[in-house]
Amino acid sequence: MNATTLPAAGSARDNAQGDRIFRWILVGTVIFVLVALASAALSMLWGGRDALLTQGFGFITSSEWNPVENKYGALAPIYGTLVTSLIAMVIAVPVSFGIAFFLTEVAPRWLRGPVGTAIELLAGIPSIIYGMWGLFVLVPVMTNHVTPWLNDHLGTLPLVGPLFQGPPLGIGILTAGLVLAIMVIPFISSVIREVFLTVPTPLKESAYALGSTKWEVNWDIVLPYTRSAVIGGIFLGLGRALGETMAVAFVVGNSVTLSASLLMPGTTIAALIANDFGEATETYRSALLLLGFVLFVVTFAVLAVARYMLMQLSRREGY
Repeated sequence: MNATTLPAAGSARDNAQGDRIFRWILVGTVIFVLVALASAALSMLWGGRDALLTQGFGFITSSEWNPVENKYGALAPIYGTLVTSLIAMVIAVPVSFGIAFFLTEVAPRWLRGPVGTAIELLAGIPSIIYGMWGLFVLVPVMTNHVTPWLNDHLGTLPLVGPLFQGPPLGIGILTAGLVLAIMVIPFISSVIREVFLTVPTPLKESAYALGSTKWEVNWDIVLPYTRSAVIGGIFLGLGRALGETMAVAFVVGNSVTLSASLLMPGTTIAALIANDFGEATETYRSALLLLGFVLFVVTFAVLAVARYMLMQLSRREGY
């Protein structure tokens, strides 16, 4: 009897010890991520302490960026970052929904694989390629066709007119937003498609049997079933748009000025850091590091809002 029970007890002790080791390994990985995150943020804040002490809170509220006089205001790059990302999401979200809806409900089976693969390949293209394409292909189109049309048709409207008035330069906030939209579409559409595929087939077939159209099935069945995951995918794309560097630097114009027009050159936080950090010295480098900390805070705030929205949706759905 002892011979049969002792090995079992030893095996149980070994399993318990293994579980403890595994748990501590997982805790260690979480702590490592948190420490790395905090270290990155604090290192940028520490590196930007000179600019913070010099400019104070005016670093956030001022739009004057003059390295010659050591005057730094981050309002223009913050504005450019938020507006280009907003333009990208306004364009990318509906298009991504359309792609996901097409691949899951409309496209024939022989076409779903190649189109899905093509979208995933687009997600793997380096951002600098998007920037070069935007500079050599999209900018001439904007200069010769889109900008004149916007000036003639939308620039004269009473409320939105100032947004679409400007010289036919081709480069600017709107062009950068379009390039960002093309970049984030593969990410968002891939996530939404995979999420749509998790909806149980009998659930959709039941709706079709009751006479629902494809639009009604997706709007009333698929989307409510996958709402939380879809919103998470959208904010994942937004996070990429906020931090994009090279693709934006090619087409945004890299002008640290604040303008109401979307057709005028501007800049973003990431593009400004990438363009000027290599040649920056002393206080200017400190200002760029502080600007990086601001981008960190903005991105963290956006993702925190996304997390809060997902928690609210989960509570409403009873999970």
